[in-house]
Amino acid sequence: MRKINIDRQQNYQDVPFPIVYALESKAEIFALEDWIGRHKPEMEAELHSSGAILFRGLSIVNDQDFDRFIRAFCWPSFTYNESLSNAVRRNLTELVFTANEAPSSLSIFLHHEMAQTPIYPSKLFFFCERASDVGGATPVCRSDILLLHLQRELPKFIESCEEKGVRYSQIMPSDNNLLSGQGRSWRNTLSVNNTEDAESKLKKLNYTWHWESDGALSITTPVLPAIKVLTDGRKVFFNQLIAAYRGWKHSTAVAGKSICFGDHSIISDDDMTIVSRIADDLTFNISWQAGDVALLDNLLVMHGRHPFDGKRSVLASLVA
Repeated sequence: MRKINIDRQQNYQDVPFPIVYALESKAEIFALEDWIGRHKPEMEAELHSSGAILFRGLSIVNDQDFDRFIRAFCWPSFTYNESLSNAVRRNLTELVFTANEAPSSLSIFLHHEMAQTPIYPSKLFFFCERASDVGGATPVCRSDILLLHLQRELPKFIESCEEKGVRYSQIMPSDNNLLSGQGRSWRNTLSVNNTEDAESKLKKLNYTWHWESDGALSITTPVLPAIKVLTDGRKVFFNQLIAAYRGWKHSTAVAGKSICFGDHSIISDDDMTIVSRIADDLTFNISWQAGDVALLDNLLVMHGRHPFDGKRSVLASLVA
C-alpha cells in the first residue's frame, strides 16, 4: 500500500487528516493481514497524530472479510452488547455490526462514540460494503482543533465545560424504535429483562431515572467530562453535546432538554449554535467507495452520518 492525497484532505502541523492508504494492486485478505502485521506500529503512531486513517481500494467485500481485517490488528474488542449506546444495531459477526440504522433521511450529528456514557471505545472501524447513490458521507472532525477554536470564540463556555462537566438526559423506549437514531430500548441498552434489574444497574452507574406511563425510561447521566486530556497533553472536546443538542431534541430528550452542565445549569442555545457551526466548518467528509475502511481514534475525532438516497451499507467495529 502507498499513501495518497485525496480531494479536500486537511492538514494540521504537517499531518494529513485523514491519512489515506491506497492498495497498489488487488491483494487477497491474507496479504492484507501480513501487511498490517508489519506496519502496525507505524499506523498506531499515525492514528495517534492524525486521528483518522482511510484505507482505499481494499479487496474486502463482506462482513467476514472485514472481521479478518480487524483481527489482524490484534486489538482488544469492545462489543456492542456491553455498551450503553442508545443506537439500534445488529451484530453480523462477533466483532462486526451494522452502523446506526436510523432512517436515511436523518442526519447523525458529530459525536464521540458513546461519550454520553461512562463506557466508550478507544477506536472505531467503519467498512463501506455498499456506497449510497447520493449522500451518505461520514463527516469527521478533529476535536483538539475544534477546542482551540472554541477557546478563542467561547472562552466562558469552555471554562464551564472544564469546571462543571456535562449531563445528558434521554428517554429510552420500552421497545426498539427503528425510526430514531437513539431508539434502542432500555432492555437492550442496559442488558436487562425487567424494571428491577434496570433500576439496579442504573443505581450502580449513578444515573437518575423515572418511568414514563408508556413504559419508557427517562434517565439522566452522572456528571461526565466535556473535555479530556490525552496522554500527550492535548486537550480534546470529548463529548456528545453537538449530537445531543441537534439530534435528540424531539424524539428522545427529556422535557425537551437533552444536555446541561454538571451542576444542572443551562447550556445556552447561542453557545451550541456557535459550537455546531465551527465544528461543521472544520469537518472533512469521508465520501465512501465500496471496499473502503476507515479507522478513527475515538478520543481525538468525532464522526457522524449525512442523509442519503438509495441503498447504503456501512458496517462498524469497536476497539476497547
